[in-house]
Amino acid sequence: MLAALGLIAISVITFGVSRLKPAAPSLERATALIETVKRGPMLRDVHGTGTLVAEDIRVIAASTAGRVERVLVHPGTPVNPKTILVELSNPELQQSAVDTEYQLRAAEAEQKNLKVRLESDRMTQEAAAATVRSEYQQAKLQLDADQELAKQGVLPALSLNLSRVRTEDLANRYQIEQKRLEVRKRSEEAQLAAQQARNSQLKALLKLKQEQVQNLRVAAGTSGVLQQMTAEEGQQVVPGTNLARVVEPQHLKAELKIAETQVKDIQIGQKAQIDTRNGIIPGYVSRMDPAAQQGTFTVDVALEGALPPGAAPDLTVDGTVELERLDDVIYISRPAFGQAQ
Repeated sequence: MLAALGLIAISVITFGVSRLKPAAPSLERATALIETVKRGPMLRDVHGTGTLVAEDIRVIAASTAGRVERVLVHPGTPVNPKTILVELSNPELQQSAVDTEYQLRAAEAEQKNLKVRLESDRMTQEAAAATVRSEYQQAKLQLDADQELAKQGVLPALSLNLSRVRTEDLANRYQIEQKRLEVRKRSEEAQLAAQQARNSQLKALLKLKQEQVQNLRVAAGTSGVLQQMTAEEGQQVVPGTNLARVVEPQHLKAELKIAETQVKDIQIGQKAQIDTRNGIIPGYVSRMDPAAQQGTFTVDVALEGALPPGAAPDLTVDGTVELERLDDVIYISRPAFGQAQ
């Protein structure tokens, strides 16, 4: 009897336990964050860290090959367009510039000599043409006189014919001399043009060589602050080798790294604030990366306010991008490491 009653009791207890709802999960008080529910305007935003980056960056590269002799300026130094940053040496280039200068001088002397020689030859040709012209005019006068004498019957026909032939011959010679003068003139112009082209080529080459020699003294080319110097004394460089980088420290932007899970609501033009830990600068979103890299998007913030003291390129900053403002909502604050949803 007792066994039966015990079995019935166990069955009842088992049925009752099976009908109970699961107990609510427990939470230790020390791990809970307590916050008061509020009502009013709320700001939705996203946060990210990043750095200040110069908007105006000029990379100084070698325009000619050479060996770095001296590094004259070090990072952090203010520079202007004429500030010499690095001195290079290239003996072959310098000798080539000197050789080209002597070649140009010789070509200019040859041009002067050519002008004198051509002028002398032209004068000789003009003298020959003048002689033939004089003989032709005399022959014409003689022919006129012979024709009068022939009409009077005092000059044989043979003499008249000889006079006529001589006049025609001199007329042909005079025409030939005139053509020779025209051909010589064109020849002179062609020879002088060829020599002038040679001189112009040497002048252009000399100008290039001299500019290359001048560029061995590498100037900043812009105003700003030298941010980086990569050239080292004794280094051999080729054209295009990056030597230094100059930035304009007053024109900065912020590059923020935003998690890919939070970037979906960010749009160009949204307001933002950049905290440099020495002041807050207002700004707006000016650019976003088209694709994520290692789980984050790079978001550029253009700065609109005055830079606080200590703001400089590569300074680590915190940024907040304002997504939207809600006027009348019930909300609770969330910790900095919490998710917005």
